[in-house]
Amino acid sequence: MSSSKRVHPLVLQAQDKLAAGRIDRREFLCYATLLGTSLTAATVLAACGQPAPAPATTDAPATDSSAAPAAADAPTAAPKGGVQRGGTLRRAMTLPLIDHPARFSWTQQSNVARQIGEYLTLTGPDNITRPYLLESWEASDDVKTWTLNLRQGIKFNNGDELTADDVMFTFKEWLTESVGSSMFSLLSYIGGMDNVEKVDDYTIRLNLESANIGVPEHLFHYPAIILHRDFEGDYIKQPIGTGAFTLEEYAEGERAVLKARTDYWQMGEDDQPLPYLDEIIYVALDKDASVAALQSGQIDSIFQPRPVDWQALKDLPEVTVKTASTAQCFLVRVRVDLEPWDDNRVRAALKMCQDREKILQLSYYGAGDLSIDAHVAPVHPAYAVKPIPAYDPEAALALLTEYAAEKGLELPLKVTLSTKNDESEPEIAAALKELALPGGFDITLDITEPGGYWDRWTEVDLGITSWTHRALDTMVLPLAYTEAAIGAWNETRWFDAEFSELLLQAEGTLDVEARRELMSKIEDIMQDRGPIGNSYWKQVWNITANAFHGFEAHPTDFDLLYEVWKEA
Repeated sequence: MSSSKRVHPLVLQAQDKLAAGRIDRREFLCYATLLGTSLTAATVLAACGQPAPAPATTDAPATDSSAAPAAADAPTAAPKGGVQRGGTLRRAMTLPLIDHPARFSWTQQSNVARQIGEYLTLTGPDNITRPYLLESWEASDDVKTWTLNLRQGIKFNNGDELTADDVMFTFKEWLTESVGSSMFSLLSYIGGMDNVEKVDDYTIRLNLESANIGVPEHLFHYPAIILHRDFEGDYIKQPIGTGAFTLEEYAEGERAVLKARTDYWQMGEDDQPLPYLDEIIYVALDKDASVAALQSGQIDSIFQPRPVDWQALKDLPEVTVKTASTAQCFLVRVRVDLEPWDDNRVRAALKMCQDREKILQLSYYGAGDLSIDAHVAPVHPAYAVKPIPAYDPEAALALLTEYAAEKGLELPLKVTLSTKNDESEPEIAAALKELALPGGFDITLDITEPGGYWDRWTEVDLGITSWTHRALDTMVLPLAYTEAAIGAWNETRWFDAEFSELLLQAEGTLDVEARRELMSKIEDIMQDRGPIGNSYWKQVWNITANAFHGFEAHPTDFDLLYEVWKEA
């Protein structure tokens, strides 16, 4: 949004709250950019709205180092000559089936496809959302009408120009229930294609049924790649996109090869088209093999290193480690439509069996933030702080004893916990098995390779599912905990009328303080009668060879590689 355009009146209200110290600078920048203010203009407004610093005193207490912010990752030292072109990035990552981008369930799928295709917006490592294929967007005063302004002159890799027809086609794919996209529930506030309007060849208007501040964030949800208007359903057979690379090879479970375009629309620092790299090669290796391959120089980078990998690699002089705090988590989740999990006493008992601090230490070396059993994280703007529940197996056993007596069952209650083995799930599962036994649960572990879990992740009655980061508090909740999401990503089949009403209010509540009050109630409902247990929120790491510059840790583990370059 250019500086000549109006500033949304709610941004000016938020500026007043910033000046009063009622919201912080990060919350203000996120809020202002979502409402269509350019980051440059938002930064100026933030500077004008910053509260005055407190006067210095001579009797100030000594600095408490435990309260100091964590130091930022040191940037990789760059050569004095500036960016360099050429070279190949070899990155280890699992390579699942890719067909329709709107159906993506894994970040790994999108990391390959996002080199070929692109999104209307982009949420960066700083958790701020910017226009991308869009030049700008504008929100009405009531945030129910959004005007999306496409950049002009962008070409697909088949030579066709990107126009509103491609965006309209893509929205139709998202909003057609039979396609099976998580975008269907995420964008349910639009109310269907009748409310998506083509204004002209470069302008689309969304006329929402209910106000939602999250539109720009939602347009960067990883299944939201913009498709060519002639797309027929298989991205590997038809890899047409506006991105900086073209797909040369995709062998599921083996490797993917991407080659740089020479006619990409964005320019680099040297006034030549991006990308800087000639080639990206993803290779499918298990985690142990990935660590060995990075140590020996056979690969350059690892996707989603485990804590044990971080421990093994963090002190190597040949690599650079960058970190990010996130809303990523490992959810212990249950199917509420199946016994015994249809009884809230059993769900509550399982939550009480989490010794969160112990689970965090055993499975993640303590590199995370403890959580209550609600899918709202401290990094979310309207997160409401709650006490962390204590480990209480005695209370859990009391609930299960009552349940078992009613059902004519004997304790311990025998259940099977299913999950995958490529991250920290086995350690969490083993810890929970031990911790839950005095609480009345006898847990059998069913731990498989990733494909063995993801093939059935929505079907198991008790599982540990890894969920990735979302930048807004109102973004993940409609994906996983509403009636509309059943059949897509609502793996628990749980929905709640009071929760849904509060979520609808929160999606349309623009004031951060007022939304936090609603979030507080939402968190209480999930903690009291929801379908998940969550011990902690993850920290993530980007571990890459020192020769590569510009590769940042992204809280959603997205590979933003166009401006990554290799030092010769």
